[in-house]
Amino acid sequence: MLLQTNSLRFAYPGQAPISFPDISLAGGEALLLLGQSGSGKTTLLNLLAGLLTPNQGSVVLDGVNLSALKAHRLDLFRGQHIGIVFQKPHLIAALSVKQNLELAQFFGKKKGLSPSDLLQDLGLAAKATAAVGTLSEGEAQRVSIARALVNSPKLILADEPTSSLDDLHAQRVVQLLKAQASKIGAALVIVTHDQRVKSEVSQVLEVKSA
Repeated sequence: MLLQTNSLRFAYPGQAPISFPDISLAGGEALLLLGQSGSGKTTLLNLLAGLLTPNQGSVVLDGVNLSALKAHRLDLFRGQHIGIVFQKPHLIAALSVKQNLELAQFFGKKKGLSPSDLLQDLGLAAKATAAVGTLSEGEAQRVSIARALVNSPKLILADEPTSSLDDLHAQRVVQLLKAQASKIGAALVIVTHDQRVKSEVSQVLEVKSA
């Protein structure tokens, strides 16, 4: 399996520990983590990204236990092998669309995918030199997806990618994520409270607060 978690537990200071179900995903497979605010789904996403260290258990991506990596090695591993699509695009306003992708590639220190080819693939070729401030909400979200894909990651994590989108665009974003993950052989985990997404992903894991 490309992504595997085992007996994950995590506790914030002064709070009761949260236990998470085990996850097992092959390349090209998608999983929907569904849960309301406060259920722990974002904590689980941060554990999968190596942004939090579990109190117990492990996250293993392509045979590498994230908890065993020192901080600088983990940062580099994340940049090369984990693509994150945030709820808000967080694009750099001073850079063009293509430059936002090139910057992600620079920090990842990995050849990855061609930014131009990726933008073409996502229907954004005409926007390559555009300032990100001129993009529509849907276009900015697609650029955010392109940025997550540019280093050809093994794991794609999408945090509430549909929360501000209407039904049609929400469906398109999920289908786009699934298609791109399948194309590059990455495991895809979508974290959301959006029930509309449920019909788009066959594997669903509901995270419930204790």
